[in-house]
Amino acid sequence: MSAASSSSSTPPSLRRYIFLSIGAALFTIALKGLAYYLTGSVGLLSDALESLVNLAAALLALILLTIAERPPDEDHAYGHTKAEYFSSAAEGALILMAAYSIGVTAIQRIFEPQPLENVGVGLLISILASAINFGVARILLQAGRRHNSITLEADAQHLMTDVWTSAGVVVGVVAVALSGWLILDPLIALAVAANIVWSGVQLMRRSALGLLDSAIPQQERNAIAEVFARYAPQGVQFHSLRTRQAGQRRFVSVHVLVPGKWTVQRGHNMLEQIERDIRGALPGSTTIMTHLEPVEDPVSMEDIEIDR
Repeated sequence: MSAASSSSSTPPSLRRYIFLSIGAALFTIALKGLAYYLTGSVGLLSDALESLVNLAAALLALILLTIAERPPDEDHAYGHTKAEYFSSAAEGALILMAAYSIGVTAIQRIFEPQPLENVGVGLLISILASAINFGVARILLQAGRRHNSITLEADAQHLMTDVWTSAGVVVGVVAVALSGWLILDPLIALAVAANIVWSGVQLMRRSALGLLDSAIPQQERNAIAEVFARYAPQGVQFHSLRTRQAGQRRFVSVHVLVPGKWTVQRGHNMLEQIERDIRGALPGSTTIMTHLEPVEDPVSMEDIEIDR
């Protein structure tokens, strides 16, 4: 006997957060571009280039998040939620491309140093842009964790990287202004590029794990075990617990063993209650598949392997 169920509520659309990210990217591109124009700082140019990546990533996230929110259909019975992983992987690739551009420009400036101009105005503009990114990143990160969206979390982490690298650039420009050592500006830009590479690699790694059907976090699997522990006094056992996560949705399959003398109706009622408890223990939307077996039958323990 098998049963499948999922949470009945439809997750809210997350695209409104992406529109916020797009607006912030457009505004910060304009601000940082102006800062570079006024100062000639390659560090500030690196900031502006990363904001261009932010915009491209946000537009791509909007497209793929729209796909991910489509309901299941005949060809995609489990939904389209894995589209979110393509978004975060693509954002990681764009980050690496920006890092390459920044590195090339910085190396050129090392061999051809140029004086900085209007440093005070340029820094004020850059700080304002960073404050905007910080505020938007906090909103996206909270929404991403609340709705279990890797797309929003990836966008938020990227914006936070932008904030910290902007802080490094500001330090570099101030150091140049105080010391007169022009080489500090491209060296800071290279450090920014290295930081961006790390962020991009981490995003791509997390996306790959999602596409490989990694299990849900250990603490959530522990929560499922705690649910079954509450039913152990009634003679209920479980095995073959398998989990995976696809974007905002979790999938759980498990074999539930009950006393063989129970009626089918009693076993079915037990499964329904267990599924409700598991959904209550896990955040977000969860699809659960359960298989009912008699605990006394040795055959029940022969189907633990996935191929079985």
